[in-house]
Amino acid sequence: MPKINVVGLGYIGLPTALIMQKFGLIIVGTDNNIEVLKKLKAGKATFDEVGLQGLFNEAISKGLEFSATCIEAQYYLIAVPTPYDKVSKKIDVIYLQNAMIDVLKACPEEAIIIIESTISPGTIEKYIRPLIVDKNVHLVHAPERILPGNMIYELENNSRTIGADSKEVGEKVRLLYQSFCKADIYVTDIKTAEMSKIVENTYRDINIAYANELAKICRSDNMDVYEIISVANKHPRVNILQPGPGVGGHCISVDPWFLVGDYPGLANIILAARKINDSMPEFVLERVACIMKECNIKDISKVGFYGLTYKENVDDVRESPTLQLIECMRKHLAFGARFYDPYTKQNIVENQFFELEQFIDNVEIIVIMVSHQEILDKKDLLQTKIILDTRNVIKGENVYHL
Repeated sequence: MPKINVVGLGYIGLPTALIMQKFGLIIVGTDNNIEVLKKLKAGKATFDEVGLQGLFNEAISKGLEFSATCIEAQYYLIAVPTPYDKVSKKIDVIYLQNAMIDVLKACPEEAIIIIESTISPGTIEKYIRPLIVDKNVHLVHAPERILPGNMIYELENNSRTIGADSKEVGEKVRLLYQSFCKADIYVTDIKTAEMSKIVENTYRDINIAYANELAKICRSDNMDVYEIISVANKHPRVNILQPGPGVGGHCISVDPWFLVGDYPGLANIILAARKINDSMPEFVLERVACIMKECNIKDISKVGFYGLTYKENVDDVRESPTLQLIECMRKHLAFGARFYDPYTKQNIVENQFFELEQFIDNVEIIVIMVSHQEILDKKDLLQTKIILDTRNVIKGENVYHL
């Protein structure tokens, strides 16, 4: 049985390492964050996810190990962050390059190095292959396809794409993934694999931007955007997503920028969609201001924003619309509003509360930024409040929408 070194034990690397170990592969997980390693070696998963701790316990019982440095193995799976440069909009490959350098120090000849991190088309050819100067190794791109909140199921059931230089190497990696993935696994070339993942996330970003632009149009002319989208979606070839307060997370809010940065002048619809979605936190603040005026509320401290994560029922705050909204408030020198999220245990913003009842006490307007199950279960607590529901999950006479 080949040994696999999983490099990067974050939201993608950790669950991937766990499920590989569960299904009988020999895994060593590597991360350069000492605090992460301490927690993992103490038997605790580093983030909240349904079923993750149970999977963690099972993987440990089957021999999963952790290391601060890369070890000698037949396969390497790299899952490190790939942010974008806010100025150039191009991919920032520094984490990926550093991981690759560490792998090359440890790997033997003929090792297969699989990059799961989402990357722009041509990244491996331009930034990774030049690092290999004195070893005969094989590069593969197998972009991750899992969603926080449903990671374990999607690891087993989502189809996968394997990009490789040769069919022989691609088939080896396909068989590796087949040990835990029940869905179809497609083998193609590296650049196609790189581009396909970016295209998937960009498609969703554009669809969401269309819904958000419709929300603005409908708001300007007193139409119900949710009813309109519902009616339009009854057509068998129409599938418009729902508007919301913005787009967050490590994929949809980031990956389209790679195409904008790499193909200036060509990625026009993609750029427009990014601008629309990034404008939504500001639009939410405009709606709050209108509601405050209509209800004769002048004190911003009477407004509470529910939800700090980028989506419901997860603890992931990366690129969250609420954090984007806070930046907008700072620009307008609007301070004093309250913030709360049941999944955010650490203090990350000013005026953050950690108990729902304390959060809503003495607040007149609740802005639902994230539709966590908690707020749906406890919506009776909001009966006396004015609500701006940006997720369209609560009904009532005192409820406003986008």
